[in-house]
Amino acid sequence: MVKTRFAPSPTGYLHIGGVRTALFNYIYARKHKGQFLVRIEDTDAERSKEEFVTAILDGLDWLNLSPDVEPIKQSTRYGIYKKNALELLNNGSAYRCNCSQERLANLRAEQEKNGLKPSYDGFCRDKSIEDINSAIRIKSPNEGETIVNDEVYGTIHFPNKELDDLIILRSDGSPTYHFCNVIDDNEQGVTHVIRGEDHLPNTPRQIQIVNALGYKGFSYAHLPLVLGEDRKRLSKRHAATDLMTYKQQGYLPDALKNMLIRLGWSKVEQEVFAISEILDSFNLTDIQRAGAVFDIGRLNFINQEHLALKNDVELLHLIKPFADKIDLDLDSHHDPKRLIRLCVGSGNNLEEIAHFLIPFVRNYDEYSDDCYEKFLIGSEKVLDFFNTQISTLDEWSETAINEVIDRAKTELDLPMPKIGMPMRAALLGRTKSPPLDATIYLLKKEQVLERIAQTLKKITAEC
Repeated sequence: MVKTRFAPSPTGYLHIGGVRTALFNYIYARKHKGQFLVRIEDTDAERSKEEFVTAILDGLDWLNLSPDVEPIKQSTRYGIYKKNALELLNNGSAYRCNCSQERLANLRAEQEKNGLKPSYDGFCRDKSIEDINSAIRIKSPNEGETIVNDEVYGTIHFPNKELDDLIILRSDGSPTYHFCNVIDDNEQGVTHVIRGEDHLPNTPRQIQIVNALGYKGFSYAHLPLVLGEDRKRLSKRHAATDLMTYKQQGYLPDALKNMLIRLGWSKVEQEVFAISEILDSFNLTDIQRAGAVFDIGRLNFINQEHLALKNDVELLHLIKPFADKIDLDLDSHHDPKRLIRLCVGSGNNLEEIAHFLIPFVRNYDEYSDDCYEKFLIGSEKVLDFFNTQISTLDEWSETAINEVIDRAKTELDLPMPKIGMPMRAALLGRTKSPPLDATIYLLKKEQVLERIAQTLKKITAEC
């Protein structure tokens, strides 16, 4: 059975790069009807926090990427790591090292001074050190090479002379990342290690640990880094660093996943899709090697497309929490489903759409930008016409309102922009809105008349 895993360190919130990694692991497991696992790698006791663990799991749950079995924490498994380290020590695959921090610092400084790559020099390799409080290092082969067969980057050769003797158990008894990683992957039955390309240099070290422990090993696939639009590594200046920011802004989880799938993989032609639609096409060998650019503009487009696919009931359910945040009572509107349907394309996310709805539900505070000076001054004829015509309407429908608009174009002898822009500005305080007949309909008749009157009063007072 194919088993993949997402193994975040809870030293911060879940970010876009981590989400993409989790997503690719999830998709690959689903494609092969396998299992998707989550492991919390919290051996960094100083930086790991429970709030980050909660945030990571909540984020995965929001994205519907929850693991198939209960996540494990490395902090609960120290005894297992120590047992394996001692076994390697006893069979000669590892050795104790009591080098002081001062000696290691001096060694590093000397190597850097001579233009050499900092590495451990094997000082304790052939010593018989009995101190049980000393660190334990694995014996790396001095000759030959370690070969990594990667599904994305192909076959990579790493000279063993460049891979020093890695510490697997510190002097305080705590295990190191590489050692825990390998042991847990083996014990959890992981078959495919899919992770960011920044872990590629770690892989030969981990393969050496695999060999020392006598494990079967794993298939590897390293994903290209997620980049900002300036093609530099994605950071806060490019996008939100916390996944849940996107939830709070009202991006749909399916839209975000849709966007992230295409970061490094583009086997299908369609821009908008669900995970279930691309499972058959997804292969690790189709992942590109170049860094993938996270484009917020593309995310906005995809999110809008996914919103447009929702039915009216779903849209109302989705938008309501965001409306509630700004005290916008959608239940008070005479046709909230129609309102949201017509305005769903007005924002990139649910938060923006909710703010766009404000003047349809309650009075606006002021005219936006320069729409008053640009569209309302000198528009009295248009406003008077609509005030008269609207007041006589017995039926409040888009059809009846559209007839009024047609009469305005004929009787006032004005092009549509000269009619639509002043009316939108008067009714909403801005010029961006759905078609004029829908804009007027989405307000109550009394609101329309009141806002026209207020605008005429303002124009008259300032003339």
